[in-house]
Amino acid sequence: MNMNSLRALEYELVKCAAVEFIMATAATASIFPVPSPSPDAGADGNKLVGGSVKLQGLKSKHASSGGLQVKAHAQAPPKINGSTVESLKHDDDLPSPPPRTFINQLPDWSMLLAAITTIFLAAEKQWMMLDWKPRRSDMLIDPFGIGRIVQDGLVFRQNFSIRSYEIGADRTASIETVMNHLQETALNHVKTAGLLGDGFGSTPEMCKKNLIWVVTRMQVVVDRYPTWGDVVQVDTWVSASGKNGMRRDWLLRDCKTGEILTRASSVWVMMNKLTRRLSKIPEEVRAEIASYFVNSAPILEEDNRKLSKLDDNTADYIRTGLQPRWNDLDVNQHVNNVKYIGWILESAPQPILESHELSAMTLEYRRECGRDSVLQSLTAVSAADVGNLAHRGQLECKHLLRLEDGAEIVRGRTEWRPKPVSNFDIVNQVPAESI
Repeated sequence: MNMNSLRALEYELVKCAAVEFIMATAATASIFPVPSPSPDAGADGNKLVGGSVKLQGLKSKHASSGGLQVKAHAQAPPKINGSTVESLKHDDDLPSPPPRTFINQLPDWSMLLAAITTIFLAAEKQWMMLDWKPRRSDMLIDPFGIGRIVQDGLVFRQNFSIRSYEIGADRTASIETVMNHLQETALNHVKTAGLLGDGFGSTPEMCKKNLIWVVTRMQVVVDRYPTWGDVVQVDTWVSASGKNGMRRDWLLRDCKTGEILTRASSVWVMMNKLTRRLSKIPEEVRAEIASYFVNSAPILEEDNRKLSKLDDNTADYIRTGLQPRWNDLDVNQHVNNVKYIGWILESAPQPILESHELSAMTLEYRRECGRDSVLQSLTAVSAADVGNLAHRGQLECKHLLRLEDGAEIVRGRTEWRPKPVSNFDIVNQVPAESI
């Protein structure tokens, strides 16, 4: 039963309760009528009529039948100065009560209406909470749901709100935030399609064969970073990549304007999680996922430039002693892919981070690392004057993430553009109280 059905049911129950309340009150009044004095009753309360006495609806026997006369509530006339006098006011002078009707047998209508009003006000408050509507047109209903499949079941769509803890000093989302949103939609796509087994993004057949997905290449272009409070919409879909690979693309838009913010494309292959070796796609797995493949070109034109290897002599900046924490591991017991991006940027020069923003990135994942690994991050800037980076325009950097023994983990290339003037001013603002 959906929410609209629940609200309709609740409304009918409250309405029925109010009607039953009114009917019960009316029925009670008809069974137990409110006593009212008879218009022909005098000061004596009961009166002889035709030689008989009316006593609470019962008649006494006639005097002739038993020679006994019954007089109920008889009172002697009052005396003044020893003489008997009539009552100071005659019965005709007393105001006669209103005639008995159905209306005046009910309780006070004002109290009844107040009770009904209270019931409906309480119900209306509940309806308002259940059927909440946004006050502003730029706010979306349920922007944080798991998402839905669109375009004939081939594209998965999910919305995200940029939270305060996902932004940097310039109030824009970090590249790690964007990458986390892309990864989340990929997993929810598999889950919503009903292909999620007991693994992390693995289908049921993959789980039977101890297979997992691992990314080998990632390419990202960021046209603009969302800011705090923005709601972004992420679309993702999958395609075949060669004989034993899968390509996954993403398109990230601003929900309010429809502006494209980020485009990304990646290539994935299968690995045996026990032997940690790459594997071909089994036919059983291919049968599970083939119907979800989209026959389309990559969202990004592939950057075929070779990613060169850095070493101690060619690198301008080196950061050592990087080690994964327990929270950096995913359920497949290897370091999360987004964590590698953070480690790569650990060796990026501070002037670039302060004055520029990452506009494009290409990564090649060569091997995984475990929780006991110790890594080194190397960066080389493609500029002769590395001491004046803050005032340069477009910049390009080469990156290498390696183990201490020299084994390569990730090779990468990043492109940087100057930050917008408004963001740059925010970063350099100093609160007055701190001066």
